[in-house]
Amino acid sequence: MANGYSVFVGLVVIAAMCAGAWFFSPKGENNVLWRSSLILTFISCYLMWAITFLAQLHPLIEPRRSDLREKYLHH
Repeated sequence: MANGYSVFVGLVVIAAMCAGAWFFSPKGENNVLWRSSLILTFISCYLMWAITFLAQLHPLIEPRRSDLREKYLHH
């Protein structure tokens, strides 16, 4: 079962990837374009993953089964 620490581990991995993109991006006239594109891609993917992960970790609405008979439902 996943826990809340996964978000922080993912953040460390993304930070390392952003640092790698900063230092190892191709040198030349498009250096800033490469850096910006890679870092924005990493951050966007991380944010999408983190929001989805946290939404599933603590859902706002609890799922309910509708195929149970009335006498087995606990109110």
